[in-house]
Amino acid sequence: MQTKLSRRGALLSGALAVAGIALGRTPAVAAVPGESNGGVRIMPLGDSITDGYTPYPGGYRVRLWQLLAAGGYTIDFVGSQTNGPAELGDHDHEGHPGWRIDQLDANIATWLGQSDPRTILLLIGTNDLNQNHDIANAPARLSGLIDHIQALKPQSFLFVATIPPQSNATLEARVEAYNAAIPSVVAQKGPHVRLVKMYNALTTADLADGIHPTKAGYDKMAGVWYDALRAVPAALAPLHATHATAPTGS
Repeated sequence: MQTKLSRRGALLSGALAVAGIALGRTPAVAAVPGESNGGVRIMPLGDSITDGYTPYPGGYRVRLWQLLAAGGYTIDFVGSQTNGPAELGDHDHEGHPGWRIDQLDANIATWLGQSDPRTILLLIGTNDLNQNHDIANAPARLSGLIDHIQALKPQSFLFVATIPPQSNATLEARVEAYNAAIPSVVAQKGPHVRLVKMYNALTTADLADGIHPTKAGYDKMAGVWYDALRAVPAALAPLHATHATAPTGS
């Protein structure tokens, strides 16, 4: 463990401490900047948007970690991948640029076994549409992936997001059709699977290259994830601290 923080890390810790005081809570600051603070294990799962593809490595995870820390939540991002700037308090994730639903599904058992997440943030499907990969059956593949996650981690909470808009008109039509199918998929999976309406939070003005968000777009995404997580308090609490029955409501 480092015996002292870098100047940048110290400034970040101080800023988060002020935010925590303002909210009446002690914020969660990683003991070693950029690594686990031993909190509730959250797996950001998806493609390049989860990875934080150029021009903003870390993507929504940067602002989401800051929001959670300032809100007094002790969390641990987990996954086999790691990247992001110094202001991201925990760099681990499971975002794979260019990957489709089936590729995540082929590896999900290994990742879940390694990381054992309490909560999973899933945003996937953009590459199925961009790669023209059996588009009509993309919702069914998403449903299968959800089933596999639930079978492997039945007590975990899974948040399934609609995918962001696209600037290309043909791709945007595919996005709208895919997103329209997601609510009915999620509705069949029980109270531990929640819908996150990410598409609604962004416009094409929030895209850096027609596909990936700008920093401002990623920050909007972080706010949506944060609100979704806070709406299910058990998802931000250790398993032993939660009740056996899942929460009700949306």
